[in-house]
Amino acid sequence: MLITGILLQLKKDVDWIQPPTMIGENIQNLSLSFDKILDISSSVGEANISSWEDVDRLDVRPNKGIVKVRAKNNWEIQIDTFTGEVIQTAYRRSDIIEKLHDGSWFNDKIKLWVFFPSGVILLGLWLTGVYMLIRPYYVKLKRKMN
Repeated sequence: MLITGILLQLKKDVDWIQPPTMIGENIQNLSLSFDKILDISSSVGEANISSWEDVDRLDVRPNKGIVKVRAKNNWEIQIDTFTGEVIQTAYRRSDIIEKLHDGSWFNDKIKLWVFFPSGVILLGLWLTGVYMLIRPYYVKLKRKMN
């Protein structure tokens, strides 16, 4: 949980974890249809997309003029919503790291019965650690005031 948490903190800064979001040519005009998005995505070999069943999700960014197509095999295709050009194709590791982080990669029961209690215990350790750090200063301050 600790290692994957650190990696997730860096996902916007490290391109290896999550591909950077590109900017399209014309952010004022979003002219692609869903059929066209599927056709363009199907042309990218790495993604192995042949129908909507192969697509995990679409992430539309109108203010950047792109649509991100995430394939079920964790490949991400960024398409310019004006020209229909593939701006970037990259493997997206952040989803796998998130599943490892919350335990859902293993099993939903492990997520609830191992990872959740571990998180609660870690929170308790953190809170008691903060208390142990602050307590001596509080005692010194109390003695000075008396």
